[in-house]
Order: sequence, then structure tokens, then C-alpha cells
Amino acid sequence: MSIINKYKPLKKYMESIKKCAVALFFMITVSGCNSYLDILPDNIANIDHIFANRKEAERYVATLYSYAPAVHHDSRRTLTFLGGDDVWTYDIGNNYDRSPGIRIARGEQNINSPYENFWDGDMFKAIRDCNVFIEEMSKTSRVPELEMSLRKRWLAEAKFLKAYYHFILFRMYGPIPIIDVNLDISSDVNEVLVSRAPVDEVVKYISGLLDESAADLPVVIQNTAEEAGRVTKAAAYMLKARLWVTAASPLFNGNPDYQGYADHSGQLLFSQQYEANQWQEAVNACEQALENISGAKLYYFTEAVDIHDPTRYQMNFRGALTDRFNTEIIWGRYMDSYQNIVLQAETSVPRMISGGRNPFQHSVFSVSMNMVERFYTENGVPIDEDITWRNTNRYERRYNTSSTGSDQRYNLIEGYSTALINQHRENRFYASLMFDGAVVFMKNTLSDEAPHKIRALFYDENGTTGQQGWSTVTGYWIRKLINWEYTHNQSGANTRTYSWPEMRLADLKLLYAESLNEMGRPAEAINQLDEIRKRSGLQGVVASWAQFSSNSGKPNTKDGLREIIHQEREIELAFEGHRLWDLKRWKKAADFLNKDVRGWNFIGKNAEEYYQVGKVFEQKFVAPRDYLWPISLSALLRNPKLVQNPGW
Repeated sequence: MSIINKYKPLKKYMESIKKCAVALFFMITVSGCNSYLDILPDNIANIDHIFANRKEAERYVATLYSYAPAVHHDSRRTLTFLGGDDVWTYDIGNNYDRSPGIRIARGEQNINSPYENFWDGDMFKAIRDCNVFIEEMSKTSRVPELEMSLRKRWLAEAKFLKAYYHFILFRMYGPIPIIDVNLDISSDVNEVLVSRAPVDEVVKYISGLLDESAADLPVVIQNTAEEAGRVTKAAAYMLKARLWVTAASPLFNGNPDYQGYADHSGQLLFSQQYEANQWQEAVNACEQALENISGAKLYYFTEAVDIHDPTRYQMNFRGALTDRFNTEIIWGRYMDSYQNIVLQAETSVPRMISGGRNPFQHSVFSVSMNMVERFYTENGVPIDEDITWRNTNRYERRYNTSSTGSDQRYNLIEGYSTALINQHRENRFYASLMFDGAVVFMKNTLSDEAPHKIRALFYDENGTTGQQGWSTVTGYWIRKLINWEYTHNQSGANTRTYSWPEMRLADLKLLYAESLNEMGRPAEAINQLDEIRKRSGLQGVVASWAQFSSNSGKPNTKDGLREIIHQEREIELAFEGHRLWDLKRWKKAADFLNKDVRGWNFIGKNAEEYYQVGKVFEQKFVAPRDYLWPISLSALLRNPKLVQNPGW
């Protein structure tokens, strides 16, 4: 028997499997188009009933919001905090299984069962449900008593969310299928098997959809008691700005790594050359968003409490995230009680406050030394550039006394030793981080003269800091996510809930600065940076670099200013879910995500042992493969029109 004849039965068998898989995919897809059992409250399955009254239709709108990716959940530590190089977590027991972001950061992503697999997850389902709502509520016969202005608003919200879910997929996978309408149940199988659209086509589609939605969205949310978390016109335009900045960035704009990458029909899926006009589109989108923010402004702490300037600058920064309904939030996502930002605060609280140990404080999130070193000195420049800062021995300990600087006592415990790297840093450093020797101003401290004090409890045979889980693995915690009213006792956290800042004004200003610099408008870009820096007590960019940087001319070139803008984003938006995506779109992920995750020796028995920098884990990022997510093998089998992302 020839080799060809020998494998004919196998070939025939594989063809049969493929046909069955396609048929099964068809049945699942088309039957899912009109199935509501899995998405609607109370398991209502009758479409006429769903859209017959206002109450049920509005509940459907709430369902559309519910597909937004989880920020953090105890059983699913997501890409918002894990997956990059800024936050790490402990590695014992089942915590590893519950941290897909850590698996990705360790280089364990795969095509058989991808981690954080949004392609086979809820994103396309969410888009389908948005399409159902848009199709049905566009008929005036649906919910006939509903006033036209409210109908238009709900439709606009559905269009925004449809664009948002397309954007999430685009940011992860690049070229994606555009699902503009749901297919009829009688559709031919070839219609069901969709292809991936080129990146430029995807971006233009999402952008147009956001323009449509913005036209009928409210300028502000008036009824925050009942409508907190709903989107506004400004949110639509800010998402448009984020979209165009992403599209203009090196990952998607003329990336040579994707030269010749095409689908099975030969259609190229990435632009083959750099397009400068993409940055102009980004500038236009940012300006459009800024014109529609309606009263939004950078947050400043206005509570009448007795605090000194350094503490007030830090509270300006902390409150921008945790003061609910504040003027800086453009879209604050409200989630179920177990996912709201209070949980993020719980997972950031040290078990070492004031020398005590509270077993109910979880300390799951640990900030890496890599991120600690990204924050500026007190002079507003990088620690590697500051000509007045001691760089050669940054990990050594020094006692904090009044002679070390008049403002240090509001940041550090007087008469207590901590590493030099924790001393004489900018206000955003102290507003963002906690560490051994730090002091923390909270509402239950009468003033910043008597703050909470954090001291390391050194490990001993009795396990004082002891169980290597539910605790820091680097010696740093996230202060930024903790509301100043937060308290904790054995009954749990006691604080007001506040929204997750999906979009805030500082982010928009930084996107605008980045776009302006790329379009050769550096002075305007620096103005945006200086507004943000002023809020935290820093001088402007030009003055800071001129006085304190060994590279004083850095702001005067496009490349130099680009690096400054990038680092400003890293600092200002730290721990808000942007870093991983920024590193990817800048094509810097291979540089940052192949470094060791480092921290203090948290199981040291004394200060000498504790203050040793060591490797927590060695990250792995394969370029260019890991810049885009893999499509699962099962998805490729279901749909033979799909092509895998490069490198997978």
C-alpha cells in the first residue's frame, strides 16, 4: 500500500470531523442569536415579553453593561492588576490557579486553552446581545410608551457598549471580525463563518459607532443614585481617543513584524507602512473628548482637615480614584458588591500597620521593585537622571531624622530606618505605595502629625509574618486604591463603595500630550503634562529637567519628550489597568516584561536580611508573538476562515 493510500482513510476521517465541527458551530451560533436564557434577569425567554415594557427593557440595558471585563475578583485575578511587571502575588496552593494573569506574565500562554480567552468568552456574546437590543428597540412598536429621547439614549448606550467590546477584542487580538448585525437563523453556513477584518477597517468601524452613540448620550448623569456607572457623551469620545491613540501606536501603525500577514484569501490584515495621519486622528479625537467633558476637571482634595502641603498633594492624587462622583471621573464603572473597588483596597492593605497583625487584611497585591523605581524623585525627574539623588546605594538603609529634610516626617517614620529608595521621592510615590517605614494619612488619624505607621514584622520560627501567602512578596503594597475613609475590623471592610475609574481626565490629558508630541506640537504637549504634575506638587517638565536632570535637553526633542510622556503615564496611571496595554502598544513589552520581578526579602529574620533585593520570579515575553493574544485551536477548528496570530 502506498503512503498516499495508507492515509486516505485518515484524511477522510479528518474531513468528516471538520464538517461536523462546522455544522456544530453553525447550530450553536444561529441558535444563540435568539436565545436569552443565559443573559436576561429572571430567565425570561420570550422576546416579545422582554421588549413589551420599560422595566424589562431597561434591565436588558443593565445586562449589556455586565459583560465588561472584571476588574478583580478573589477567584479571578485579572489583567487589570496581573499580567505585567508592576504587580505580583504570592504563589502557594490554589492561588496560582486563580491567577491567569500571573501565568501569562510567566510566559505560560498557550493555544490549547488560552488564559484570559476573550475570543471564546463573553465578548462576542456581549456584541450579539447589543445587536439584539439595537435591532428590537429601533422598532417603535417595542415598549411603545417609552419617550423617544430615552429610547435614543438607550440605543446610544448599546452602541457605545458594542464599540467598547469590539475595542477590547481589537486591543487583544488586532484584526477581528466586525459583528455589525446578527445573522438570521436561516443564514447559510458560509455567512456564519466570518473572517477577520483588517485593523484599519476595524478602527474606522469602532470610531464611527462611537460617533453615532455620542450624538444621543447625555452630557452628564443627573441621577447618580440610580444611574451610577452609565456612560455619557464624554465617555464615548474618550473611548474614541483611546482607540485612535492605540491605532496610531507602533504596535498597529506600520509594524514591520506584521508585514505580509494576511488571511486565507490573501487580504492583508495590517497596514504595511507607517501612517502619520493616524496621530492626527488621535489629536482630533482627544480634542473632541476635551470639548465634551462638561465641567470635568482634575481632582483636588478640599476636605477641611489640618494637613501639610505634602499630604494635601498626595490626597489630591489619591482622591482622583477613590472619591466617588469626583470631578475627574469620566466613566466610573460600578460593579457587584464583591467586585467593587473596596475589594481592591482590601487586597492592598498591609498586615503590618502600626506593628499589629490583622488576619483579615489580605495583602494579595505586591508592587514590584521594577515599578518602585519608575516613580520620580522629589525633583520630578527619573531616579537615574537626578543629579542630586544618591543612586549608587539606593537599596541601603538610612534613619529618617529631621535633618534628612523637613517634609520627610510626613512620609516616613522619624527615627526609623528604611531604604534610600523610599526617601526623597515625589508625592505620587507616597500616594501610591506603602512599605516598611512609611506613614499613611487616613481619616481616622486626626492629622498628618499622627498617621498610621507601617513596620515590617520580621519572619521567625513562629511565623510572625509567616505564612507565605496572603501577604506581600516584595515588601510594597498599593496605597493608591485605598480610600482615606477605609477602616477594617474582624467583620470586614467598612467604607463607602466607589467606582472603578475606567476613564478619568488625567488619562485623557496624557493621551492628548502623546498625540500632540507625535504631531510636532511639543509646547502644547508639555502644557498637558504640567497641569497633571502641578496637582501633585511638582514643577513643570522644562524647569525640572533643566535644574535636576543629567539629560537637561530631554524635553527638547520628540524622542526625549516621548520618553517623558511614557513615564508620566506609568506613574500617573499606575495600578489602574493601563500599563500592560501601554507597554504593548509602544512595543516596549519585550524590554520590560523579560526582566526579573524583584523585591525585598520579605521572609528575612531582621532588617539586615529583609533589606536584600532578590528575584521573586523571572518573567518571559516572546516577541513578536506575545504582543497579540492567540486564538484557541478550537476556534480555528470551528471556523476555517480564521487565521492564527503571528508566532502562535
